[in-house]
Amino acid sequence: MNKTLIAIAIAGAFGTASVMAADVQENWDKQCAKCHGKDGAGQTTMGKKLKLKDYTNASVQASFTDEQATTAIKDGVKEDGKTKMKAYGDTLSGDEIKALVAHVRSFKK
Repeated sequence: MNKTLIAIAIAGAFGTASVMAADVQENWDKQCAKCHGKDGAGQTTMGKKLKLKDYTNASVQASFTDEQATTAIKDGVKEDGKTKMKAYGDTLSGDEIKALVAHVRSFKK
């Protein structure tokens, strides 16, 4: 009986992880990829225009903390009084933002 419950719990955890992975990819594709690119390199038309950082670069990844990334996603980014990235704190949950930060970290080569 205990083995069955453990197996069900493990299967449920993997199922939840798959759903979360799909959700973060969907959020990335919908909210972020237009500028940052599917691979996080920022080599899109808008990414080049905004001079976005290449998240595949280890030194770029080391240049900001998870907290800074969370704040940027939640509150947006402004530069010289202009919005460089809109805020997603009203449209994404805390867990979704946390998952996006982890997704950004996964781009590092």
